[in-house]
Amino acid sequence: MTTRSVLPIAIGPFLLALTTPVEAGLSSQQAYSLFSQANKAFRQANSMAGDPQAEKLYEKAILSYERIINDGGITNARLYYNLGNAYSLKGDLGKAILNYRRAERLDSSDENIRKNLAFARSKRLDVVEPKTERRILQTLFFWHYDLSLKARFVLACVFFAVACVSLTVMVWFGRSAAATTAMAVGGILMLCFSISTVWEAQSRAREVCGVITAKEVVAHQADWENSPPSFKGPLHAGTEFDLIEQRHGWLHIRLADGSDGWISNDSAELI
Repeated sequence: MTTRSVLPIAIGPFLLALTTPVEAGLSSQQAYSLFSQANKAFRQANSMAGDPQAEKLYEKAILSYERIINDGGITNARLYYNLGNAYSLKGDLGKAILNYRRAERLDSSDENIRKNLAFARSKRLDVVEPKTERRILQTLFFWHYDLSLKARFVLACVFFAVACVSLTVMVWFGRSAAATTAMAVGGILMLCFSISTVWEAQSRAREVCGVITAKEVVAHQADWENSPPSFKGPLHAGTEFDLIEQRHGWLHIRLADGSDGWISNDSAELI
């Protein structure tokens, strides 16, 4: 699979974002114009693969997308997806993964977002394996990790309806094996998906994640420059982390394998 084949731009869904109020710094018409300009620059850059001018066109697209986000106050999954594509093709892996993660947070059910995020992750220099306990949980509760929050909420509602209908049938027509089984299965699955939905919603509100955007950064054991390094070598762009603490220009981070360290605040961005 080539890089270009997995990085199409998204156009239509952005129109839905413009139906919501836009901040005073950017009108809806200006935002739409910028979006059109960014997409045009992105297409031109794709058609000029290998040409040094392509990078300038990707930069132009990036500036337009970011202005829509920063000045227009629009946070749309497809907009972050396009921004991630532009950064990926420009060669900025850290910013690409950062924006794919932001897009995924807004729409984790989108297959293109998930595919491009996985593709970008495969290009990282740092290989950080999740702790064994987390891998086991991901295997046992695959539906919690593989299905989007929206999908789980919908399934919880569906199985709640199944349980209610089954109970109604039992009240009106008496107990039967089929109705009893349907009510029990519907109730159990409704409970599972409801707990999963509430758990993730609370986790998102409580946990803060980030991505290293600098080419490389040395993680220290304390929040000062001369403290000993936490790892044998530096961390590189695209490495993801959970934020433990933020203090005086430093971020205390935890990697997927449970290791932790302090990095400078300007070497990473929070999702």
